[in-house]
Amino acid sequence: MVRRTTAVDAVAERYLATFAALDPCAATEMGIIGDDSEYESEITDYSPDGVAARAEAARAALRELDSVAPVDDVDRVTIAAMRDRLGIQLELHAAGLDVGELNVIASPLQTMRNVFDLMAVDTEDEWRIISRRLSRIPERIEGYAAALRVAAAAGHAPAVRQVSRGIEQACQIQQLFVDMAAAATPGNDVLYAELQNRASAAADAYSRLASVLRDEIAPRARGVDAFGRDAYRLFSRLYLGAEVDLDETYEWGLRFLDSVVAEQESIAHRLYPGSTVAEALTRLDEEPRYVVHGTDALQAWMQDLSDRVVDALADTHFEIAEPLRNLECRIAPTSTGGIYYTGPSEDLARPGRMWWSVPPGVDTFHTWQEMTTVFHEGVPGHHLQVGRAVVLADQLNRWRRLGCFVSGHGEGWALYAERLMAELGWLDDAGNRMGMLDAQRFRAARVIIDVGVHCGMTAPDGGIWDADKAWIFLQVHSAMGEAKLRFELDRYLGWPGQAPSYAIGQRIWQGLRDEMLARGLSLKEFHRRALDLGGLPLDVLRSALTEN
Repeated sequence: MVRRTTAVDAVAERYLATFAALDPCAATEMGIIGDDSEYESEITDYSPDGVAARAEAARAALRELDSVAPVDDVDRVTIAAMRDRLGIQLELHAAGLDVGELNVIASPLQTMRNVFDLMAVDTEDEWRIISRRLSRIPERIEGYAAALRVAAAAGHAPAVRQVSRGIEQACQIQQLFVDMAAAATPGNDVLYAELQNRASAAADAYSRLASVLRDEIAPRARGVDAFGRDAYRLFSRLYLGAEVDLDETYEWGLRFLDSVVAEQESIAHRLYPGSTVAEALTRLDEEPRYVVHGTDALQAWMQDLSDRVVDALADTHFEIAEPLRNLECRIAPTSTGGIYYTGPSEDLARPGRMWWSVPPGVDTFHTWQEMTTVFHEGVPGHHLQVGRAVVLADQLNRWRRLGCFVSGHGEGWALYAERLMAELGWLDDAGNRMGMLDAQRFRAARVIIDVGVHCGMTAPDGGIWDADKAWIFLQVHSAMGEAKLRFELDRYLGWPGQAPSYAIGQRIWQGLRDEMLARGLSLKEFHRRALDLGGLPLDVLRSALTEN
């Protein structure tokens, strides 16, 4: 039965429309469909004024919420979720932590380029939208540079490490714009020339940004990587949607890591009697059955595995709507080393996609390490979770379906999905199971590193955590190559609270599952109820499941 639109839904949808207009890059990432002049041809304004406008929009939506009453449980969950999300946004704004953000993976520097990867390129009109969006880059770069200056003047300059990496990335992005335009196929010589000119102007703008970072921001950059406990507490709430005891969480991370290491040691002995975990990982890399050469072969392997999983789980363990049974696996045009998922557009014209950003020079891939990644990014991980919310248009408002992704909820579910696939027999092969455990060990280690460094915790070997200790610790607890690990450490140091949200979120998801199964729910029913709520702050998810 189609649910009637309520006054609470109207507030949420008005806010989403305002948000999309003020943050069009995020709107594209979320798959929000609107008039192209309103969203798709714009670049987000990252200037101090643009940041302030988004904060005022959140403030106005909260005032509106105060004037409406919920009529059902869906409304009550919407109100709780909006108050949490908009409230923490305003706290970060009041602390000055949302202006001039810079890190190696998810700051304006990357977003203004990455948004083009999500845009359609099949028709001449679609290339025109890309061209208009390209034309906005120079102005938006100037606004972002102004925000970086304001942050530095207010004592919130990024750390030296992030500035240095930002300069490198700004230079790399210049070429990405040029390459994108060179590969354009608009079928129109005039439009093609326009794309070349605007891509060149965008590249020049990034060159100027690199100069601003080098000449103005670097001399004022923080000498330490740590954000400090007060800022970290806010970021932790932002990415979890839950308040956690940071000291207890740090201690739990140490225990969790120990348990994963013990399980790895058991698997290592099963694989190669008498071997250590490190020796087992090295030998797994040498086994031909786990090796894929070249990005074309990697893409084909990802797609085949994803397709088989969807076919096996649909209509048995999960309800998977027909449009969601198409998940595209792609090699990303960028080369940062990340693996990520982008959800379907709300009209489902753009399918969900799993992207693999392959670092330069990397041509050999080890499937024992990566099988669990396909489950994480695809089904039953992000694609099932995000896609399920998108197709629930008859039950949830647009903000609930498209605008409320919480890292601890989404990434926690994706890690939970990895363990679930082990329970369902997909990781019975000892090598593939070792890969899942290697990923779990990595996620446990970064809880310890992230909380430890930013909150000034005592490291296991004594002394206070810093980047050098974190690098040694990360190398011990991950089988990744050095280049990828370096990127990962830079990410944690510049994006506080996000990386731990995976394992902490998994912990909360697992606890909720145990509680609901103890109340008599079947596993499939627990999954259905939880996913049908859409993305939520984890404290709101807990109350929605346990109080109803």
